[in-house]
Amino acid sequence: MADILLEVCVDNAAGLMAAVDGGADRIELCSALEVGGLTPSVGLMRLAATVSVPVYAMIRPRAGDFVYSPDEVRIMKDDISAVREAGLAGVVFGANLPDGRLDEVLLSELIAHASGLGLTLHRAFDCTGPTFSTALETAIKLGFHRILTSGGEPRAVDGLPVLEALFKQAFGRIVIMPGSGVNISILKELRDTLPLKELHASCSAVIASTIGTASTLGFVTNAQRQTSVDMVRTLKQKLS
Repeated sequence: MADILLEVCVDNAAGLMAAVDGGADRIELCSALEVGGLTPSVGLMRLAATVSVPVYAMIRPRAGDFVYSPDEVRIMKDDISAVREAGLAGVVFGANLPDGRLDEVLLSELIAHASGLGLTLHRAFDCTGPTFSTALETAIKLGFHRILTSGGEPRAVDGLPVLEALFKQAFGRIVIMPGSGVNISILKELRDTLPLKELHASCSAVIASTIGTASTLGFVTNAQRQTSVDMVRTLKQKLS
């Protein structure tokens, strides 16, 4: 059985290095993972370009939904240019229309701007339910290489029926990469149900700030998390 590729999402320098040291096969580079991930800084992109594994940068200009204004689209295109200039391998983005369907026109524009970079459609796909089948065909037609999805549920393990149907429909035409709430405890269920080729996880644990007043002043949340090299290493070993 072939190894399953492990992509680890990180949002700071320490997390980046922990993911690489733990054996991640690919990095999704973000800021602000507590809101699902936003575009990383140029400085973090440049640091990520020095590591030994492929890095895809999140292109998401703000928290919230994935319906974007013209100004936000300009920001996204500039950020894609910054990814290319930094020398990273790919980009991760998505966009919806107000009714939840994929915004095919905007996604076509962004894909054209990202020519030559790897392309992952993020969990904007999960907002297209219950028309996942149509969204899958749209993603294939647009030229995405993979879809990061939880099957339309908060956790991938809860979206298994949808994920199973997506794998069957995709039939090798695009990679379906389950993500959200992925950890060792649910790995067997995922592997027993799905013909996995790639898997997405944060491999992170809650941490406390070393400066007590940082929390008091509102700079640190109670859900502050950090990528764990041991969690990455253990998950990767289970995927081999």
